[in-house]
Amino acid sequence: MERRARCGRGGGLSGARRIGIDLGGTKIEALVLDERGREVFRKRIPAPHAAYQATLDAVAGLVREAGEGTVGVGIPGALSPASGLVKNANSTHLIGHPFKQDLERALGREVRMANDANCFALSEAVDGAGAGAEVVFGVILGTGVGGGVVVRGEVLTGVNAIAGEWGHNPLPLPAAADLPLRECYCRRRGCIEAYLSGPSLARDHELATGEKLTPAEIVARGSEATLARYEERLARALGTVINLIDPDVVVLGGGMSNARRLYDNVPRIWGRYIFSDVVSTRLLPPLHGDSSGVRGAAWLWGGPPRADRISA
Repeated sequence: MERRARCGRGGGLSGARRIGIDLGGTKIEALVLDERGREVFRKRIPAPHAAYQATLDAVAGLVREAGEGTVGVGIPGALSPASGLVKNANSTHLIGHPFKQDLERALGREVRMANDANCFALSEAVDGAGAGAEVVFGVILGTGVGGGVVVRGEVLTGVNAIAGEWGHNPLPLPAAADLPLRECYCRRRGCIEAYLSGPSLARDHELATGEKLTPAEIVARGSEATLARYEERLARALGTVINLIDPDVVVLGGGMSNARRLYDNVPRIWGRYIFSDVVSTRLLPPLHGDSSGVRGAAWLWGGPPRADRISA
């Protein structure tokens, strides 16, 4: 297995239309980029709930509607290098299935498939908020918590296909407000995902206040105590990542990336947890918003011929 997925900015298949699919927990998005990197098709549909065959059929249907071209798919998990089956997916109905092989069989063409956070990081590193940076860490803060690492335009995959999976590391330095350690869907306790996903934010707010609000409502209301706890936990978690890989840029994606206060408040906090006198790492919102994952899936077949030709 390749440990790095190369995406040259002038590489890929010359003249080919690139189809990207972003398979999320609540929606599936398709995008087509032409040979110059311009968007020519886009469609979103609701994701089938906890149904493998329905999910497979929905993705295949979107690809057929998108037409001819290379196919890249971002999934909320990874393909096991040992078996080729989906593992580590927070859309748990995908786990243990040969999703890549089944999709290729349904379409009659080759498919490139990668973790959705890797696709997000690739998009933002190629021509997004992290364009020109040596090391980019892309973060998904949504239904789940994921991460991807891009170094000089190449996605790091790793021998176990888990590079960047920070969401299933333990939350650093648990404080009284973090206890008892929260259970994660992966059946372990204390995972970063169990504190920083959107649903986890909503549960944290309900535990503290008794109010049942969505993450978007919590942000819109400016629920100070809840958001302050979230920011401090995010700073701790990202501090560990910065100590390990020292990225130039951290780009946030997923629904929580829309909370503008994070970009001011988290960098004010994370210095407590970073082993450096000065922290030059930048925390940025995604240039391509919630379309970055699907664009990165399309770029699995090679990046745009010139960044200045991209039309988002």
